[in-house]
Amino acid sequence: MESLQNSVKKKATERHYKAEVLITGEQLRLRLHDGKLIKDRRYNLRTYPNCFVAKELIDWLIDHKEAHDRETAIKLMQKLMDHNIIHHVCDGHSEFKDAKLLYRFRKDDGTFPLSKEVKVFMRGQSLYEKLLSSEDAIMKLQEENGLKYQRAVLGCEIIDWLIKEGEASSRKEAVELCRRELEHGIIQHVSNRHHFFDSNLLYQFRLNFRRRRRLTELLSEDSGTAQESHDSPFCLRKLNPEQDGSSFLSVQTNKEIKVVSAVRRSSITSAVTGSATFYNTAPSLACLPSVECNPKSVLKRPVTNEELLSPGAPYLKKTLTIVGDAVGWGFVVRGASPCYIQAVDPGGPAAAAGIKVRQFVVSVNSRHVMHLDYKTVSNIIMTGPRTLVMEVMEAIE
Repeated sequence: MESLQNSVKKKATERHYKAEVLITGEQLRLRLHDGKLIKDRRYNLRTYPNCFVAKELIDWLIDHKEAHDRETAIKLMQKLMDHNIIHHVCDGHSEFKDAKLLYRFRKDDGTFPLSKEVKVFMRGQSLYEKLLSSEDAIMKLQEENGLKYQRAVLGCEIIDWLIKEGEASSRKEAVELCRRELEHGIIQHVSNRHHFFDSNLLYQFRLNFRRRRRLTELLSEDSGTAQESHDSPFCLRKLNPEQDGSSFLSVQTNKEIKVVSAVRRSSITSAVTGSATFYNTAPSLACLPSVECNPKSVLKRPVTNEELLSPGAPYLKKTLTIVGDAVGWGFVVRGASPCYIQAVDPGGPAAAAGIKVRQFVVSVNSRHVMHLDYKTVSNIIMTGPRTLVMEVMEAIE
């Protein structure tokens, strides 16, 4: 029995690493699209869509501190080739070369292989995002054997949730789904001692799908090396998730806990926590200081819908298009009837599109939202397409 359990753990660790490679590759793909390195290119009277030049990419990786030198950059991209994430446009080279050769992400040309492992990974990512945006909030601070675990969920509760949300038609089907996700390194028992059971045992997502990965993590197949220290200093955390959604902390890369001064685009209303290293005892959260952090509204005074919509009001309406990147859109909404922009990541897509603090949200993707609260608006954003078309109103200075 113990030998079987160790075999499951070993396979889950290997699959977890592959999942990390998939996430890292997708984040890089979106960044390269944003940076215009991926585009249609013409060579020998033929146009190759959505590709990049190897030599230009290596320059970019070094300029953006993703690789120390060209040799390291080549090794990183070879990892992506080995996992069928990128390939030479004509499949004429099985190795990544520092040359003026054209390569492409398989996701951009429809050749990405949808293996069983990839399908389990994609299902896990879908469940992760759905759980984070769910109003049920079943992932929360919970205790097992004297230790407290953040964003943990009882096995029986997640089974109930899967059936309620239509993700499974029976408890047996839901258990089989969760067992597959555990065997593929997507979820884990909090102390890594048990497989998945429809019981009062606690489980967590092993993968933090929204964490910004560093490419250098690909060079180590020890998945435990992917520590949360690589988070952006804007990555939001939620201490005491059982409280209301305004209690946020920002964990800097030196692990000091400070009051939020800026917001990374990895969250709209809720925050993402890192998962504990798989098959090691997860850390206790009991040692975290009890810090009250309820950011005050950025509005100088309350504003009503009637004031915004009254004829001659000193407000200007704008329509802005925001294309999310690998970790979101880069802004936080708060308030109700109307919602307003509470914070904007200065380096994120929202800021680039013209989103500013104190703007009021009128509509999201043609849906009028002035009568809704921020939780509902955030859910509309999180469950919608990556490209947001938002109408906002801002005061005329």
